[in-house]
Amino acid sequence: MAVTKDGTNLDTLIGRLVIDQGLATPEEVKHCLTLTRAENDSAPKESETLSNSLAQVLVHKEFVTKRQIARLREAIEAERSGASITGYRILGKLGAGAMATVYKAKQISLDRMVAIKKLPKKFSQNPQFIERFFAEGRAAASLNHPNIVQAFDVGNEGDMYFFVMEYVEGRSIHEDIVTHKRFKEADAIDIAIQVAEALEHAHQRGLIHRDVKPKNIMITKEGVVKLADMGLARAMSDVETAEAEAGRAFGTPYYISPEQIRGEKDIGPPADIYSLGVTLYHMVTGSVPFEGKNPSSVMHKHLKNELIPPDHVNPKLGAGISEVIEMMMAKKVKDRYQNCTDLLIDLRAIKKGETPPIAHQDVFEGDDLVALAAQAEASVTEIPEDTSQGPNALMNHLLWPPFMIVVLLLLISILIIIVQ
Repeated sequence: MAVTKDGTNLDTLIGRLVIDQGLATPEEVKHCLTLTRAENDSAPKESETLSNSLAQVLVHKEFVTKRQIARLREAIEAERSGASITGYRILGKLGAGAMATVYKAKQISLDRMVAIKKLPKKFSQNPQFIERFFAEGRAAASLNHPNIVQAFDVGNEGDMYFFVMEYVEGRSIHEDIVTHKRFKEADAIDIAIQVAEALEHAHQRGLIHRDVKPKNIMITKEGVVKLADMGLARAMSDVETAEAEAGRAFGTPYYISPEQIRGEKDIGPPADIYSLGVTLYHMVTGSVPFEGKNPSSVMHKHLKNELIPPDHVNPKLGAGISEVIEMMMAKKVKDRYQNCTDLLIDLRAIKKGETPPIAHQDVFEGDDLVALAAQAEASVTEIPEDTSQGPNALMNHLLWPPFMIVVLLLLISILIIIVQ
């Protein structure tokens, strides 16, 4: 009989995971276990694997599919390798990146699904990485908003550091872009409003996200948008960290703001607004605004290249959403929305089919445009007045020829009378 690291029979572990994930009922698993043991007693095997024993019987009886059993492999390997955490039952791996691996798990005490982010062992001896990992947990825990993934716990077991958060059953914006390429304008606006509300909450509590992008925006099965991953979040008042990070670009190249690229110390809400603008651009056009052969090339374009207006890429877009995105993505911080409250005014306006008051006004507020408009108006409406011959000179010019004709006609009439 193969067993896990803690001595649990492999069939028992498979059975428990199948029940926990709702793939089969306890009665169905019990029935298959009975069949499995009967077969093992009649034809002993040297070892069990995922491809035989209970797993094989469950598939044969069509209680689960081969694909579902394959997805359980990661959860089983996690438990067998000792990656389990006291009080939680690992159910499977949700994803992995350079800085963390995320598992789906059940919190046993509260009988709820959660997501557990685990710091890789190669970073578990590095105080800097550990502190950043805990800082992410603290930042997320300080926020409580329906559009932000909620943090539940952060801690460690020996040299294993973990962060427990709300499990979001759904998909990411990135997945939808890959599948459908573009979002409908109305859907994109709805998502942007919810993300902007999440950012407004975070900003009002002194936190900037610094990594807003499609992969960090989730949509639940009920259609609720959730902003995730506070891994790069920083308190705006944290001068010490700002000083330490000065001159370095923190963020994702395709979505990063110009001031983050320059490594500026004073990073505020407009940086997140820029990244949300890039995300919205990607959603409605199907492509990122700036591409390049490497991250450095992409970031250089964020700094220097003119933005192709989104409605030039997708002519079906309304003028309102294009104006909003262009203001969100202004290269100069002062030309952007300064806070999400103002951004939400415009997003809600275009949702109602109205002109975005702030972005639309901003288009016509430049000094050059105002001067040109005034000059054009003057050239059309002002008629120079000729005062050289007094106030009635123009009228005199207009009336003089007919008057002369009348005089001539009168003279001719008089001459005719005289002749007669």
